[in-house]
Amino acid sequence: MVNSRNLNDLVPSARIRAEKFIEACNRAAIDILITSTYRDNDSQAALYAQGRTAPGRIVTNAKPGQSFHQYRCAFDFVPLVNGKPNWSNLKLFEVCGEIAESVGLEWAGRWKSFKELAHCQYTGGLTLVDLQHGKEIPNG
Repeated sequence: MVNSRNLNDLVPSARIRAEKFIEACNRAAIDILITSTYRDNDSQAALYAQGRTAPGRIVTNAKPGQSFHQYRCAFDFVPLVNGKPNWSNLKLFEVCGEIAESVGLEWAGRWKSFKELAHCQYTGGLTLVDLQHGKEIPNG
């Protein structure tokens, strides 16, 4: 199972924006931890099972092949406060989301259903169906 935290596992256009996001957060005195970039099918299946057939709460509605993480254009993050992950500070996530959007990322905190405050992505305008059919995210 692969659930990477390495920005180099993202396509170049997503990686560049992720790096700009981290830099902009640092300038705003917000430390960020990247918790997930690329995931393989097994890792996505395990996350999807959580809260369904495995213990824990539901954290994704994406089955294997249905996550932008699997197409190397998405990452999850958590702000650090005093060096520790802070998953409960909604205002801090909102600030991070605004920063993400300012560097050209889509922030899932704005999604109408199943908001994911810790998720950002860059698809170059491509949909999940486009990616599933082999289209590639443009560089730049």
